[in-house]
Amino acid sequence: MESENTSQHVYELRMYQVNEGKMDALIARFGDHTDAIFRRHNMKSIGFWRPQDEPYSQNLFVYILEHPSREEAKKNWAAFQADPEWKKVKADSETNGALANHIDSYFMDPTSFSALK
Repeated sequence: MESENTSQHVYELRMYQVNEGKMDALIARFGDHTDAIFRRHNMKSIGFWRPQDEPYSQNLFVYILEHPSREEAKKNWAAFQADPEWKKVKADSETNGALANHIDSYFMDPTSFSALK
C-alpha cells in the first residue's frame, strides 16, 4: 500500500507499558522535563494521553511526536538520548526502579483525510 503522505513530516506513536505505581512519576517526568527536552531536539509533541478505563488507565501512557522526516527522527532520538539533562532526569526519576517496562513505537503517515498533515 502506498503512503498518502505528501508532506515531509512523519508522526511517531509511542505507547509505554508503565510499571505498577509509576504512572504519576512518569507523567510528572514528561510534564516537568521530557517535553522541553523533546522541543530542544526538534521533536514536536502533538499530544499525550492516559486511557480512562481500567486497567489501562493504570499502566498505559500514549503520546504522538512529529518529526521533519524519518531520517530526522533517528537523529533527534540519538541527540535526545545523549542529552546530559535527559540522562540526569531519567536517572533521578528511576532511583526506585524503572518507570516503564516496554515501549512500542510506530512511525505513521497521515491519510489524505487526516486533520494532521
